[in-house]
Amino acid sequence: MEKKSLSQQTVDRLYAMIVGEGRFAPGEKLPSEVAWSRELGVSRTTLREAVRTLAARGVVEVRRGRGTFVSERVGELEEGLDLEALERLRVRLGELFELRAIFEPQIARLACRRATEEELADILAKGEEVEGCIRTGRDRTQADWAFHAAIVRAAHNEFMVRLMPIISQAVEAAVAAGGHGGTLAQDTQRDHALLMEFLRRRDGEGAACAMAIHMRRSMAVMELDRCELLR
Repeated sequence: MEKKSLSQQTVDRLYAMIVGEGRFAPGEKLPSEVAWSRELGVSRTTLREAVRTLAARGVVEVRRGRGTFVSERVGELEEGLDLEALERLRVRLGELFELRAIFEPQIARLACRRATEEELADILAKGEEVEGCIRTGRDRTQADWAFHAAIVRAAHNEFMVRLMPIISQAVEAAVAAGGHGGTLAQDTQRDHALLMEFLRRRDGEGAACAMAIHMRRSMAVMELDRCELLR
């Protein structure tokens, strides 16, 4: 299993929170060292190293005597994906799932190799939350997104983290789409169970195949509504 230093893991987690998840807006002041080190479970020394790395990348700015702020230019980090243009278009669900089918199986494979024990436990817990939502008939949009986002983070690849807004759009659109929601929910529950089993065993090939099946099955169901979605 490939391992990264605690400092690099912290960099990846902070980058995901700021750029991938958008928890903080450009120009917004970040939490204090004490609060953030407590949330992430790392020492203040490790946190400072991670912040210095992010500052060098232009993600944050350290203002002496005032604190650490998200860079006003942080949105430019996503320009290569043209996400603003994507948001202006009507969601083309079939195309989004085609894109996911290309990279998410590989993300699942990497997560099996690179996830820490804590990250793996988090993935499995979030997968159980999705199952609980489906079983009780509750909206699973956020739970489903959190499950897939946890797998992306566990792959420890900065550029894959930038794809999380695309995953978010696809998950939200798929769950919200009518007509075959029950079928899609049942398929999701079955597919996630298989995926989680391979992740639990750190079987990269199995996880990749399970994710590919999940994407293909979702595409097959949603293809029935595609004409309506694209109008």
